[in-house]
Amino acid sequence: MKKTSGGLMGEISSTKTKSFPIWGWVGFAFIAVFWPMNWFLSGTRSIWAFFPLWTGYSLAVDGIVFYRTGTSQIHRNLKGFISLFFISAPSWWIFEILNYRVQNWHYLGVERFTSYEFLVLSTINFSTVIPAVFGAAELVSNTGLFNRVKINIRIPKTKPVTIRFFVSGWVMLGLMLIWPVTFYPFMWMSIYFILEPINIWLGNESLADFTEKREWKPVLYLFAGALLTGFFWEFWNYFSYPKWVYTIPYVGVAKIFEMPAIGYFGYLPFALELCVIYKIFNGFMKIENAGLFQIFTQTCKDKKD
Repeated sequence: MKKTSGGLMGEISSTKTKSFPIWGWVGFAFIAVFWPMNWFLSGTRSIWAFFPLWTGYSLAVDGIVFYRTGTSQIHRNLKGFISLFFISAPSWWIFEILNYRVQNWHYLGVERFTSYEFLVLSTINFSTVIPAVFGAAELVSNTGLFNRVKINIRIPKTKPVTIRFFVSGWVMLGLMLIWPVTFYPFMWMSIYFILEPINIWLGNESLADFTEKREWKPVLYLFAGALLTGFFWEFWNYFSYPKWVYTIPYVGVAKIFEMPAIGYFGYLPFALELCVIYKIFNGFMKIENAGLFQIFTQTCKDKKD
């Protein structure tokens, strides 16, 4: 197939198709089947319906991206897409471990499972977190939503700055562990501040590659992708069983589904934490990723051209 000039976006334009991809249809089929099962069947249906429902979400979102642009995570690198699932589960367990201290959420129905059953089944379900957020972030990056946004703030990748980030992250984590009722929001910031400098020191791709150039759109894409995915997490959770509920100090009012409205702001730094955790893992695994940073880089370049 003939390619047009203009780098990656030119190549994307030349391959754009009006045919919706088969994996996208499979994703919508999974949603159509497992959403009602997750809500309306009796018993502990969510423990087995969650994974196919959220796999369906990721496939459907990826299909939409491919239909709009001619490229997507699955289309670019299926192996990289699959690797997101394997990195996602241990990534989310980090937050589950921290939650033992802060106790911001707990699961209704967990008492029906042995510790081993909950560990295995939850790990399978946690594997869908990163594919969902990254797919939604790429979808947002192709909408032009933030085309006119300019944030004239530069965060250099110098040694003094990265050391300050690193130390600040450990301070936040320590405060959260010592006084969890007061400093529980640091759970959604400390991991980013600790791991982003490590990514820089190891020479991994990082969000600092963009913010150093005053380019904040990738950060905004991740914010929006996490909010979009977070809405569906809370929405589908509402009538699920087992399900999670929140016990967040001071702000447990004005709920949208089970989540207090102000709690949705936690999805913003959470997206950045997922990104830096993924880059840490992938820096050691050396698996070519699904191209999210490649898309961010080209999207930012196109907005300047």
